[in-house]
Amino acid sequence: MTSFSKLLLRMAIALCILPGLMGCKASGNESSGTAGQPSLTSAVSSNPPQAGNDAPPPEKTGGFDGKRAFTHVAKQVSFGPHPSGSPAIAQVQEYLLSELKTYGCTVETDAFSADTPIGRISMRNILVKIPGEKSGVILLGTHYDTARSARDPRTGEVHPMPTFVGADDGASSTALMLELARLLCPQRGKYAVWIAFFDGEEAMHDWSDADSRYGSRQMAARLSTSGDIKKIKAFLLADIVGGRNARFLRESSSTPALVDLVWSTAAKLGYSAVFLNQSTSAQDDHDSFLKRGVPSVDVIGDFLNNGYWHTPQDSLDKIAAKTLAIVGHVFLESAKQLQSS
Repeated sequence: MTSFSKLLLRMAIALCILPGLMGCKASGNESSGTAGQPSLTSAVSSNPPQAGNDAPPPEKTGGFDGKRAFTHVAKQVSFGPHPSGSPAIAQVQEYLLSELKTYGCTVETDAFSADTPIGRISMRNILVKIPGEKSGVILLGTHYDTARSARDPRTGEVHPMPTFVGADDGASSTALMLELARLLCPQRGKYAVWIAFFDGEEAMHDWSDADSRYGSRQMAARLSTSGDIKKIKAFLLADIVGGRNARFLRESSSTPALVDLVWSTAAKLGYSAVFLNQSTSAQDDHDSFLKRGVPSVDVIGDFLNNGYWHTPQDSLDKIAAKTLAIVGHVFLESAKQLQSS
């Protein structure tokens, strides 16, 4: 990155504190001293970069296969930009449903239309439901859409990003959830496990409470109407979880007990150099559930400092299978902890 580009990034971070900034998931970052499936190879049109080969073996990460997860990222990137309502996102949806079918998952879909600043847009949530022995649900989640625009830090204007493929912001966490579904769908625990793939997390024009998180708001509302939202014991959200040099900070609006559970699990697994005892603040899909009383945690990479967030540089070369394996391992073990509670 050039010095000029670094300057622009700093300006963009500064602008994130302004109200209404498009896609500004974060409002601060401060230090805190406390705190047998078929192969996927044929599904990818080209060989993935070397970063796909740096994952520890699955037996070291609770069965989570970082290389498989990386291949899922590569496949999503191969579809190109896929914002909500685009032809490309329909291809992503087809891919997700096809993969989940091969894992034997029970899947529900919710097709809905959302009124946005750029018009009415068709969206689709996907929900995997793994039954449990007792009443109660552990919800895992991600968004799979990509951003269609960003604010220019020089002019303050929102402009389109026609080449944004969202390898980290969207694809990495979606890949994580696919690999978790492969491992969890054949299992039965004390509590049910649901895995949500949200459409429409990104703003259609300019980030606000009304223009963002369309899919998670839709799902939270539906579950509230049905009464199922009361069954959710915990919601673990993943976002921007694949970066080569990713670091994860404690998200301050998340439920403290869940943050402690995830971070203590990471420490026990030996990942304290990746899951840091520092704090950040992010607006994300967990907000839709927090507002309805669901204990929730957002496991999100320190995107303000990764150098490529919401830029066309968020490409496959930024992703490491090792990071995906680490975060996947933490999610698996955190879910086990919740199952035993």
